[in-house]
Amino acid sequence: MDAHELILAAAAGAVCLAICATLWALAQQRQSHARLLGLKRKIAELELRAEAAQSSAEAFDSALLAVEDGRALLASGEESLAVCATALAVETPDAQGLVNALMRADPDHARRLRALFDRGEACAFEVRGPEGVVAVEGRAAGALAWLRLSAIIGEDAGLPTAPRFAAFLDARADPAWIAAADGSPVWVNGAWLAAVDAASLDEAAARGLTFDKAADELASEAANLAQVRQTTRWLTVGGRRRAFHITARPLEGGGVGVWAEDVTETEEMREALKRHVAAHDETLNHIADAVAIFGANKRLIFHNTAFAELWGLEPAWLGDRPAHGEVLDRLRQRRRLPETADYARWKAAELDRYEALGPAPDDLWSLPDGRTLRVVRQPHPMGGILLLFSDITDELKLKAQYNALIQVQQATLDKLNDAVAVFGSDGRLRLHNEAFERFWNVNAAQLDQAGDFEGVVELCVPRLHDRNFWRELKGRVADPDPSARAAMSGEVKTSDSRIVVYQSRPLPDGATLIAFADVTDARKLESALADRSAALADAERLKRDFVGNVSYELRTPLTTIIGYSELLERSGENLSERGRAHAGAVRLAATQLARSIDDVLDMAQIDADEMALDLEDVHVGDLIAETAGRWAREAEDGRVSLQVEHAEDIGVIRADAHRLTQILDHLVENALRQTPPEGRVIISARRALGEVKLQVTDTGRGIPFHVQAHIFDRFVGRERGGPGLGLALVKALTELHGGWVALESEPGNGATFTCHLPELAQSEAASHRELEF
Repeated sequence: MDAHELILAAAAGAVCLAICATLWALAQQRQSHARLLGLKRKIAELELRAEAAQSSAEAFDSALLAVEDGRALLASGEESLAVCATALAVETPDAQGLVNALMRADPDHARRLRALFDRGEACAFEVRGPEGVVAVEGRAAGALAWLRLSAIIGEDAGLPTAPRFAAFLDARADPAWIAAADGSPVWVNGAWLAAVDAASLDEAAARGLTFDKAADELASEAANLAQVRQTTRWLTVGGRRRAFHITARPLEGGGVGVWAEDVTETEEMREALKRHVAAHDETLNHIADAVAIFGANKRLIFHNTAFAELWGLEPAWLGDRPAHGEVLDRLRQRRRLPETADYARWKAAELDRYEALGPAPDDLWSLPDGRTLRVVRQPHPMGGILLLFSDITDELKLKAQYNALIQVQQATLDKLNDAVAVFGSDGRLRLHNEAFERFWNVNAAQLDQAGDFEGVVELCVPRLHDRNFWRELKGRVADPDPSARAAMSGEVKTSDSRIVVYQSRPLPDGATLIAFADVTDARKLESALADRSAALADAERLKRDFVGNVSYELRTPLTTIIGYSELLERSGENLSERGRAHAGAVRLAATQLARSIDDVLDMAQIDADEMALDLEDVHVGDLIAETAGRWAREAEDGRVSLQVEHAEDIGVIRADAHRLTQILDHLVENALRQTPPEGRVIISARRALGEVKLQVTDTGRGIPFHVQAHIFDRFVGRERGGPGLGLALVKALTELHGGWVALESEPGNGATFTCHLPELAQSEAASHRELEF
């Protein structure tokens, strides 16, 4: 390359370099211009923000101070700073002087400000000066400490700031909170957190806890309606059921203030009062007397059921709470008030009783229907008057009857021959009859003057000198111990040799009745009767001895007669047929006479209580079979069917076999006599409920009804032959075994005799009881 080309290349390079430099300079210029525009915009924005901050600080009447290294500078709020200086009486309204005044106002304030300046601890307090209150709120940001001062002067100087008011609500013992429009809490105090058992509102919200859902709904309702809403709720707080009166009030600026008052004691007292009033009303509704309560406005506020029934008033009308005058007018219309010539005056007098301070005397109303009412008027503690109506018609009748009864009682006592006196529990003579005066030879005036028991004794001592007797009798009258007033009776002898029977009886009302009777003649008569009774006993003994001796003397020849008659019957051809018939008749008559004598002796033994039973185990089936065998021939001769009926397992009975045989023989003999030919006699036995029933049934002519009541009496059957002791002996022997006899018969349809015998005889049962004891 030559020099010319080198020059051209250098020139071209220089031009290119110049162009590049120019382009770079243009680019740098554009970037600088853009950066300058950005900085200008930031400066304008910062200036706008500063102006806004300045405006907002001044708009809210607060001064903002910046403190660095102990020096305070005013950031904004020059006018507010002057107001704060005026409130604290600081002459020069500068930032440093105001901070110094704050530190001098209270040592605690100075401590909090130094903690803010040195360690950045936030603080908030109020300083009260001569002219007002300054609220101080401090925060740290970087190396600066910021103080916001707000002055409160004039009427608002006494109002707490928001932090102080929040602290006040937080210290409240009952829950209080601020709720949003939907009812959810946005601020709560410590009592609210304690009630839901949460450390903070955020924790309570996270756990879904709330003081009361109904309270939240109440707050939402208050916010929507812009009205104060109240309710009372029973909630469980701290494991105890408590009552809270909840109030929700809309706040200015939005939100609802809700506070709860613990009214448990008030509600419990209210419920107790309601129960007390209900019990009082229920009690009044159960009493028989009519009760009406009129309030201070003279209108009916309460009445019981008896009031409506007594006056016949409609419950619905009474439920409208009529006035007292209206009640009187309605009763007068129905003629249920006392008749009076001037009703208006009488009504006015009744209504004037509301002005009386004390209870009025009781009054008696005589109604047109014949009833008599006692009217009690009493001022009511709550104002008004209480009326009590008692229907004493029956009471007056009873009192009249009682007085008449007392008069009848006195007249009755006066007609008694016994001397009767009644002494009260205080020892005073209450009542005596005329026989008492005659018995002790005293008069009514003397007894009235004597008065008490001691005085009466002094009147009676001349006829009965025994002082010990009177002292013992006084103990029965005047001793307050009920056990000492027990009944007492006995005999004494008077000074004129009379025998007197006395007795004392305590009466239900605490009084004591004492009666005296002269039994001198009765004792003489008793002595004569005792002698006569002894003579009769001797005669009875002689009778038994006579019966026994006569029976014994008769048995010996009867035995001889029966023996020889049987021998003659068996003599064969040595005696004619007619002679043998006569001998048989003699034997039968002698045998019947022997049995009659045995019956008489047995009855005499039973009457003398000398018959003893020889007890043993008796087979009932064998007993019936043997009885049927003995009477089979007589039944066959009379063409009567004799049957036996009993169970196979009838078993045994503890009894006297001889006496049971005697019972059955008499019953079978009686049945055969009453049964016509072709008839039937049944001997049966049954066991039931601890007893054995021996029955003899016949199909004879039966027993007339008028005879059945006396069929077991003695000597009733003498018209049939014999002494008539058969059935009486059956009854006596059955009862001796501890049993009883029953008869069932209809005339023309036969008869059934049933002997109810216990399985264990009475005498043996008694011995067994003694052994068990």
